[in-house]
Amino acid sequence: QVQLVESGGGLVQAGGSLRLSCEASGSILSRISLNRMGWYRQAPGKQRELVATITSGGITNYEDSVKGRFTVSRDNDKNTVYLQMNSLKPEDTAVYYCYALSILNYWGQGTQVTVSS
Repeated sequence: QVQLVESGGGLVQAGGSLRLSCEASGSILSRISLNRMGWYRQAPGKQRELVATITSGGITNYEDSVKGRFTVSRDNDKNTVYLQMNSLKPEDTAVYYCYALSILNYWGQGTQVTVSS
């Protein structure tokens, strides 16, 4: 199986920045590729929503509300995906979950991002 471990969450004031990292590990990675990686988020009482994803070829996709503020990137050699979050808003407050796709979907445990007004 693939294990995803997020880091970089925390508390920040509105207008601030955070950088999330997610590293994938597992012996199966010697036999498969993570074709798509990225981030979803879920606020209390809300459904989980896509934030940003990136393919192994560098094609990105963003939720409309984060376009121009967030940047997703990845290091294929390290099996690591990043999310640079700038100009954070209180409505960005959520648990952010790392995501990876090969044949199966994989999810991290999530990291809390709290943006205060």
